[in-house]
Amino acid sequence: MKKFLLLTSALFVVLSISTFGQSSKYGWLHKDSWSLGFGFSYPRYISTSSVAGDYGNYGGILSIQKNYTEHLALRLQGEYDHFTLKYYGQPHFKNDVISGAFDLLYYLVPCEPVSPYFGVGIGGEVFKNTGLVNRDWDQSYLFDFRFGSEWKISENWKLRTELSYFTSSSQKMEGTNGTVSGGLLGGQSDAYMTFDIGLQYYFHYGEKSNICEIYEGLTKVDYDKIEEIVKKYQVQPTDVDYNRIEDIVKRNQSVGTGNSTVLQENWVLIGINFDFNKASIRPESLPILYNAAEILLRNPDVKVEIQGHTDNVGSANYNQKLSLHRAETVKNFLIAKGVAANRLTTVGLGETKPIMSNKTAEDRGLNRRIEFKIIK
Repeated sequence: MKKFLLLTSALFVVLSISTFGQSSKYGWLHKDSWSLGFGFSYPRYISTSSVAGDYGNYGGILSIQKNYTEHLALRLQGEYDHFTLKYYGQPHFKNDVISGAFDLLYYLVPCEPVSPYFGVGIGGEVFKNTGLVNRDWDQSYLFDFRFGSEWKISENWKLRTELSYFTSSSQKMEGTNGTVSGGLLGGQSDAYMTFDIGLQYYFHYGEKSNICEIYEGLTKVDYDKIEEIVKKYQVQPTDVDYNRIEDIVKRNQSVGTGNSTVLQENWVLIGINFDFNKASIRPESLPILYNAAEILLRNPDVKVEIQGHTDNVGSANYNQKLSLHRAETVKNFLIAKGVAANRLTTVGLGETKPIMSNKTAEDRGLNRRIEFKIIK
């Protein structure tokens, strides 16, 4: 029997910590919830050494549970267990046990569709022995230790598998009068284990949880707070030599004399900066845009596609929309300076075409840029 219990327990643990069926969507997880549980139980004594075999052990469970956080829950569970066994050289012995216990449960990885947990509890039980001895209903208190998993089926339903260890204060649980010792707490305590399988129905949810966002990257970023922190702790001077930037732009983006200018196919507006999570033009970007407008006005036949880019902070969908908004802002500025609207188109490329690695703040700053593409 000990080998059977060891093998079964090992298999149960392996199944419980499995990452089978992992999902990348966590909309079903909430900060708090209520649920009902019900299912079947298979009980076995573990503190006897002279049992010839088990003959028809079975049981059932019913519980109500309150999850206070994503990790912590309190459960009240009632359980009925029936034991039928035979000691060597003795007639069959039967025991009916009705128990109830409060358990404090801790979920190890609540973000996974297979979520292991462990718990500890205290409660009471009543039991009745027949066969080997005949004893009317008796009672005792008990401690329990549990390890299990919830397997997500849908938003409201989960499969529950659980291994539980019970140690009783009674000396009569196994049909004896104190002659058989056992139990985790020592002394003349009796002990048994149950293997439970059932369903957990979550009938009430509180506010949805966002603790699992780290699994797929942050989707909500407080850009204003980030900028405030950067400004507070930055040690590098923020003065910018705009005349030098303008010289670089003129030297690298166009060649020619007088009113005749030949533009490069890809025209990167070096120095165009935007506030975090905003599309408004910052004052230090104005000299670059004035120069761009001047070049376009000197070349009235040139049409350009204004391309907006971002770094990789935030979701891809959000970054695409933000980059398009920034490109539209630059277009409106150029129109205000006299460039014909039919010469300008816009596109938002988001984070799809970085020119740097995005690993440092400086690299991400260079990726947040505006490019002009000459349309021939």
